[in-house]
Amino acid sequence: MSQTITITRPDDWHLHLRDDEMLRAVLPETARHFGRAIIMPNLVPPVVTANDAAAYRARIMDALPIGDDFQPLMTLYLTDKTNAVDVAAAYAEGLITAVKLYPAGATTNSDSGVTDIKHVMPVLEEMAAIGCPLCIHGEVTGADIDIFDRESVFIDTVLDPLRRALPELKIISEHITTKTAADYVMAADKNLAATITTHHLIINRNHILVGGIKPHYYCLPIAKREHHRIALRKAATSGDARFFLGTDSAPHTDPNKESACGCAGVFSATNTMSCLAHVFEEDGALDKLEGFASLNGPAYYGLQPNRAKLMLVKSSTPVEYPVSIETRDGPVTVFDPGYPLFWRVV
Repeated sequence: MSQTITITRPDDWHLHLRDDEMLRAVLPETARHFGRAIIMPNLVPPVVTANDAAAYRARIMDALPIGDDFQPLMTLYLTDKTNAVDVAAAYAEGLITAVKLYPAGATTNSDSGVTDIKHVMPVLEEMAAIGCPLCIHGEVTGADIDIFDRESVFIDTVLDPLRRALPELKIISEHITTKTAADYVMAADKNLAATITTHHLIINRNHILVGGIKPHYYCLPIAKREHHRIALRKAATSGDARFFLGTDSAPHTDPNKESACGCAGVFSATNTMSCLAHVFEEDGALDKLEGFASLNGPAYYGLQPNRAKLMLVKSSTPVEYPVSIETRDGPVTVFDPGYPLFWRVV
């Protein structure tokens, strides 16, 4: 006998759509299930100004399948030279929903990112004053810091001092990967939330390295030890409204993933809802799935939940997802959780 759950249509609070032909190929994979998504601005060149955001949004809407009501929520890429007036105007007009801070060199296309938090304090002060949220890729990039410690060091040396200096700034610590980060968010009294990805709920660093290097599990921030994964699962399934879904679904073609210097990113848009239902059921928390995927994010961003509903059905036979999706640039491998999935969206 099948099992059915119905939830408010979910949103993705951290999504990479890329541009041009890749955008056209991957956008339907998100729009099929999600009502809205926070769109990452790390294009080449990045989405730095209000005009950039308007142009990118137009390209997304042009690529959207006819009749689909998916809504892209745009962000600006914070640089050392970002203009606070431009940010404030874009936010006041409703053109952007947030601003994204990439430490320079932290991840894909982040070379234009912030070199020192001191350089962008005037912009952050303006954002705090107008209520514009700041999405943060929370890692330091110093060569002397081990890659598995970069998130924890960032909390101590950048995030915590920033929150003390600007307590009214609304911050989202994106794609957290450690127990340290989960505990830090839980200890916050206000103005701090975190997104958690689908894949970080399922894989640890062994999945990347044991039995040979698995490039399609390589992402940044990199997956950590098992006790960190367990802590993320507990946070996501806890019902705590400060945690919500941000898939960080990040498409790269297979040749770019499987090269001598493979790109960081996991593409999970296609099967995220099936993966999440599996995880939440496994942890006895199916009743918390709607909060994590559909309610907590809008509440933190000051938006209403989607009106539409989404139904998931569990059957006795596994869902058959494609191994990859085809793009004009080449195939993009879909995230493999390593086990069969029995929940499907209907």
